[in-house]
Order: sequence, then C-alpha cells, then structure tokens
Amino acid sequence: MISSTRYWFLLALVVLVYIAGMFVTLFENDSAQFAVMAMRMVQENDFINLIKGTEEYLDKPHMHYWLASLSFKLFGISAWAYRIPAILITLLGAYSCFGLGNLLYNRDIGRFSALIFMTAQTIVLSVIDVRTDAVLTGFTIFAIWQLVAYVEKNTLKNIALGALGAGLAFSTKGQIALVVIGISLLCHLTYTRKWAQLLNWKVLVALLVFAMAITPMLYAYYHQFDLHPEKVIRGRDNRSGIFFIFWEQSFERLSGEGVGKNSSDFFFFFHTFLWIFLPWTVLALIAYWCRVKTFLKMRFAYLPQYEFLTLGGITILFFIISFAQFKLPHYMNILVPLYAILAASYLYSLYRYEKHRVANVVLGIQYFILGIVFIFSLLICFYVFKFEHWHGYAILVSVLAVITYFCLKREAQYMRIITLSVCSSLLLNGILNTHFYPRLLSYQAGSTMAAKVAEHEIPVDKIFKISERHTWALDFYNQNPVNLASTSELLDKQDIWIYATDQELDILSDEGFHWHEQITVDQFRITRLQLKFLNPHTRQKKLERMHLVHIKD
Repeated sequence: MISSTRYWFLLALVVLVYIAGMFVTLFENDSAQFAVMAMRMVQENDFINLIKGTEEYLDKPHMHYWLASLSFKLFGISAWAYRIPAILITLLGAYSCFGLGNLLYNRDIGRFSALIFMTAQTIVLSVIDVRTDAVLTGFTIFAIWQLVAYVEKNTLKNIALGALGAGLAFSTKGQIALVVIGISLLCHLTYTRKWAQLLNWKVLVALLVFAMAITPMLYAYYHQFDLHPEKVIRGRDNRSGIFFIFWEQSFERLSGEGVGKNSSDFFFFFHTFLWIFLPWTVLALIAYWCRVKTFLKMRFAYLPQYEFLTLGGITILFFIISFAQFKLPHYMNILVPLYAILAASYLYSLYRYEKHRVANVVLGIQYFILGIVFIFSLLICFYVFKFEHWHGYAILVSVLAVITYFCLKREAQYMRIITLSVCSSLLLNGILNTHFYPRLLSYQAGSTMAAKVAEHEIPVDKIFKISERHTWALDFYNQNPVNLASTSELLDKQDIWIYATDQELDILSDEGFHWHEQITVDQFRITRLQLKFLNPHTRQKKLERMHLVHIKD
C-alpha cells in the first residue's frame, strides 16, 4: 500500500521535527515547573521528595521527574535534556502502536498506526511542551500491546512486559493508566471470549512484576507523606501518599476537589478532539462511525477480522473523562493510540475493498486540511512573526515546492491521503518548532530575563521576589530558584536584585526602596494565545512587563 522507502522517509522527517523542537525554550507553566522539580532532585541529590517551589507535591507520582532527573544527570541541565525521555518513550509508544495494530490486524495497519500516532497534533505538542502525558501515553499503549499479546499467544514474556509497562504508567500519573489499560483489555476479552487467560498462573507473575515496578514510587510516597502525618497538604494533615495514589487521586480529578473545577462542560473533549488529532480528525470520526454501524449491524457477534478493543476503549473512556470537573486538552493524549489504530484500520479498508468514492471524499478533506495549514503557515511567516533572514523564505519556498509536487503527483488515492496528511503535520509543526515558538517565547519574561542575567553576570543567588508568584522559567534557566522575601526582610539585605511586576515596583517605591539599575523585558502568557497578541499592530497592548532592579543598600 505504501513503499518502505516512502514510509521511512516520512517517519524520518517526523523525527527531525521532534528533534528541532528539543531546543525550543521551555514553556511556562507546566513544562518549566516540572523541569525545575526534576532539577531540584539533581541539585539536592534528593530523589524521594517531590517539591513544587516550597510546597510538598502530592498530585502526581515520581516517574516523569525521575526520568528527567536521570537525563539531567547524564547530559546536564538543559531544555533538550529534559525532553529526551518524553521523545524516547513517545517512540516506544509509536512502536507499540505498530505492534498492537499488527497483532489485531496486519503489518500495514500497524505501520499506519505508528505514523498516525506520531503526527497527531497533540502528540507532536507533547514532546515540545513536555508534561507527564508523553511518558504516560507511551507506557500505557506499550502495556496494552503486551497484555493483548499475552491473551492471544499465552506467553509469559508478554504478560510480564505488560505488567511492567502498567507499573511504569501507574508510577507516572496514577490510576488513569490502570483505568485505560484495564478497560481496553476488558473490551478485548469481552469480544474474543478469552476469559480463561485470566485463570492462569502467569497472571500471578504479572501481579508480582507490577508490584515490583510500583514499589519505588510507593516507597517515595510513604517516606514523604505517610511517615509525616504532621505535614499539611492542601489544608489537611494526616495525608497518606499511598492511599492518595490508590484511591483519592482520580476521584479528585473527577469531582474537582483539591485541584479545583475548570470545566463542567460534558462536551469539552468532543470539540477538543477536533484539533488534537489533526490532520487525521475527520478520518478518525468517519472510522468511528463506520465501526459503530458495523458492530450494531452484526450485533457484536465475534468475527476474527474485527476487534472491539479500540472502539470499546474509546467509547467507555471518553464517556468517563467527560464527567470530570477538571479538564485539560492533553488528558486526551492517552486515547490517541487507540484512535490511531482505529483510523489506520479504516484507511486500510478503503484500500483493500477499493472504496474509491469514499477514498476520494477523504482525499478531498485532506487537501482542504493541507490548504488550511498552508494558509496558516503563510500567515505566521509573513504576518504574525515575519522571517528576519532571507534563508527562512528560501527554506519555506523549497518545502512548499516539495509538498506541491506530491499534491500534483499522480498516484493511488491511499498514498496521497497518507502523504498529504503527514505533510500537513510536518509543515505546521516544522514552522512552529523552528520559527513560531522561538519568536513567541521571546515574550516569556522568565526565560528572556534569565538570558539578561547571564549577559550582565548577575549572581543568581542574589535575585529575590516579594510575592509567591511562580517564576519557573527564570528558576530553570538560572538553575537556581528565585528567593522569596518580604519587603521588611529585604531591608536587611544589601547588593541584591529584585524580580518584580509593575505593581510590585510601585510597592517597593512606596516603601522607600531606590534603584539605579533596571532591566525590563516583555511578558505574555504564551500558552494562552489571543488574536490581539498575534496581530503585530495590537500586540503591544496585550504585553505586560517584568523588571529586575538592583538595590545596593
């Protein structure tokens, strides 16, 4: 259906886009925050206690921070080192999509699944704006693949590896990993009627492997929280870390207790899905609808050429997470591998059963998406943030010429659907990673100010702030957290620098502080883009300012 040369060429380009994003400045808040938490582990040689700023951190388990800190140990503290584990485990996730697609269907569907997974917009974003979800998604789909392989082949290796993957996923973000793995596996068992595989001594081995995999995380939670009932976490003492991770965590997310409520919209993930799975969104929606009709028509009778794992897993899990009172777009990442396999299977069916009319409709939709991406890319490069050097225009024209060649090339519909869809992702994310994000992040005050600190050789341990406002990017790029002090405490200090907003400078001035040196940079919350910011003519109106002032006495 697609030549190996074309397939590996496209995959190599996707990896190059990933690599280009490795060197982009870390985003505030979560990426920079998590990087600072891992940095603290390395600097203090404390891999047990999770600390967010000055607070004990209960919300998520340790695995992501351990992996990031290991990378820091090996390669030094940098943005690209922080992203290495996420990229490697995302590649594991892609390979697992291939393995599961191959197991449930055939090799071609497995290959398409991996390609769709790696180019889905939220996955590309997750290896740039790195949170816990990249690691969670990779380990989760690996576990599902291996456990389904056990069900089909009854091999000890597969169930042991599946249990290991489940343990690592649980140690990354808690119960949601087990919910996704468990429901996906139950859907497969229900459809194939292979329940006897659960009544096997190998299951006991799997439980032992799982227990061993989560033991380091449980020990860390026990040491940090269970041994210290006097600690007050979110207004409560006597917090058990082990009880939290096994019971309280997911219920807090569903109810909004502890973490707060940000959306009661049941349809939040429905409209979120429209962009997170680009450029494959429409293909996935058609695939889902067709698969639902097929199962209803055959009344869920078992036929070897079908599988219920992806459809059942997506439906049940989508329904569950839609009830959560705290929702964020990246919560959908863990379902993307299932969508990728479902979409790949439908695309293959168009080829196998020669559904040319439907394939032409899908191809037309993919042309439309590519056209939107094309226009968006031109707006970014010629209006939002214009290229500063001629070679930027030369590279863009060359890339567009190659894409135009594939658009006009006469070849099978299915080849064009795959190639043009991947080109949409490559064009969009290539421009984002190499041009848009670097320019955008020049308006992130913390990282910009850190460059000024290095340029002026300002001692990082002499920088203070007078509010509890987080300064994650400045903390990370200074490799030293900004000190917190009240204005009264500052009176006893000499030759210091204060990092402050406009309002905080007014407070300092009112309390009699004087300074003769001042460094000012622009500030914008870059993860909450607005049209008025993207418009160069109105951008200045949306900018705030951050200042670093030198107080000598």
